[in-house]
Amino acid sequence: MAEASRRRPNIVMILTDDHAAHSIGAYGSVVNETPRIDELADAGVRLDRCYVTNSLCSPSRASILTGTYSHVNGVTTLFTPIDASQPTFVSQLKAAGYRTAIVGKWHMGEDGPSNPQGFDYWDVLINQGEYFDPRFLSKDGLRHVEGYATDVITDLALHWVETLDGDDPWCVLIWHKAPHRSWEPDEKHQDMYADPIPVPGTFWDDYSTRSASARRALMRIVDYLNKDDLKVDPPEGLSYEELALWKYQRYMQDYLRCVASVDDNVGRVTDWLRERGEFDDTLVMYSSDQGFFLGEHGWFDKRFMYEESLRMPLIMSYPRALPAGAAHEGIVTNVDFAKTILDAAGVEAHERMQGRSFLGDLVGEPTSPPAEGMYYRYWENDDWFHKAPAHYGYRDERYKIIFFYNASLGLPGAGFFEYPPEWELYDLETDPEELNNVYFDPAYAEIRETMMQKLARAQAEVGDAPWEGQQITDDQRWAVLSRLTGR
Repeated sequence: MAEASRRRPNIVMILTDDHAAHSIGAYGSVVNETPRIDELADAGVRLDRCYVTNSLCSPSRASILTGTYSHVNGVTTLFTPIDASQPTFVSQLKAAGYRTAIVGKWHMGEDGPSNPQGFDYWDVLINQGEYFDPRFLSKDGLRHVEGYATDVITDLALHWVETLDGDDPWCVLIWHKAPHRSWEPDEKHQDMYADPIPVPGTFWDDYSTRSASARRALMRIVDYLNKDDLKVDPPEGLSYEELALWKYQRYMQDYLRCVASVDDNVGRVTDWLRERGEFDDTLVMYSSDQGFFLGEHGWFDKRFMYEESLRMPLIMSYPRALPAGAAHEGIVTNVDFAKTILDAAGVEAHERMQGRSFLGDLVGEPTSPPAEGMYYRYWENDDWFHKAPAHYGYRDERYKIIFFYNASLGLPGAGFFEYPPEWELYDLETDPEELNNVYFDPAYAEIRETMMQKLARAQAEVGDAPWEGQQITDDQRWAVLSRLTGR
C-alpha cells in the first residue's frame, strides 16, 4: 500500500442524489442496468454495508464533507445551512497542495457564510437545481447554462481539470442533482423502461406489525405522488390497487431514466481519465447522499432508518492501490468518507473529524478496529410534506433498534408528547425486509437490552445527546421509558 501510493492520487467523487443501491447492477438490481457504474465496480471495490447517518440530502452532504455527525457540523435538517468555514476534507487537501473544485448540487445554503469554501473553483446549483437549463452560482455570480443538468455538471467539472497547469494533484467533486424528485429524464433516455418494472414484494405492506410512527408517514406512492411527479394524468376508472401499480410504473420509469443518464456520465468521466492516462492513479468514488425507497413498503423518498433508505451505494476505484472486482462487507458510514479520502492522499485528518478511515480495510491492512455497528439520527419531525418522525437508532451486523422519540428539537410549538415515543427492533437475519417488529417479543428480551445499551454507548461515543433541547423532567422521562420497556 505504501509503495503503491507514493504518487498522491487525483480524486474524483461522483455523488448522486437519492440513488438507491438496489437500482445499480453491481448491487444486484432487478429493475435496471447500469453498465458504466458496474464497470467502475469491476475496476475497484464495491462496499456492501455503507450507511448514511442522517438520510436527508443536506445533512448527508455536510457529513461527507466535514467527516462529522449532524449535531457536530450543525446541518441537522434541510433548513439548517452549513457554516462553510468549518474544516472539510477538501480544505485539508487544499492546504496540502491539492487543487480543489466542486460542480453541481450543494444544497447547504446560498448566502455568504454557506457558500462553498476551501475550493479553488466552485460552480453550484441553486437549492435543488433544475434538470433543464439549470442556474449555477459561482464566485462570478448567477447564470443559466443550457443543457441537461447531468451532462452540464460533468462538462463543467472536466473542463475545470483541463484548465489546470502543472503536476500538483487535484480533487473534483461532481455532485449531481439526479435522480432527485421530480425525475425529469433527458430526450436520449425518455423512452427507456417501457416494459413493466418488477414490483417489490413489500409493495402492499400495511405496517400492521410496526409502530404508529411508520404508519404516519405520507410517503405512499399511490396517495402522495402528484401530477408534477407523474407528468400525466392517470387513466380514468382505475381501482385503488390499479392506480397504485400505474403510479409505481410511471415513477420508476422516470427515476430509472434519470439513473441511465447518470450512468452514461460516469462512463464519460472514466473514459476521459483513461484517455489522459490517469485512471490508475485516480481515486474515483461513486456514491449517493442516501438510499431511497423504490416502492418497498409502498413508499418513495427516504428519511427512515429502514434498509432501503439507510443503505448508500459506494464504489471505489484506485487501480494503483485497491484490488479490482472486490467486495467489502464491513460497516462504514458517510461520516467515514473524509478520513478515508485523506488517508488515500497521505494528508492528515483534522482533529475534529469523526469516524474512521476504512482504506486499510480494503487492502487487508486495517489501521483501526472495524466498526461493530453504526449510529443514526434523523432530526426533522413531522416535516410539513412527508410527516416522517424524528428518531435515532443503532444497527450492527444482525440487529437494528430504532427509537422514534417523535419530538422536534427546539422548534416552536412542537411538544414532546404530541405523539408518544415508540421503539422498534428488527432481526435482519430472519427478517431482512423489516416486516416484524420484535421489540416486545419475549424471545428477544435479552437482545433488546443489549441493543439499547449499544445505542446508548454509540450515542455517547459520537457526542450526541438523547432528546436534546426538550424541557421534560426526570419523572416524565422515566414514565416514558417505563411505559415502553415495561420496567
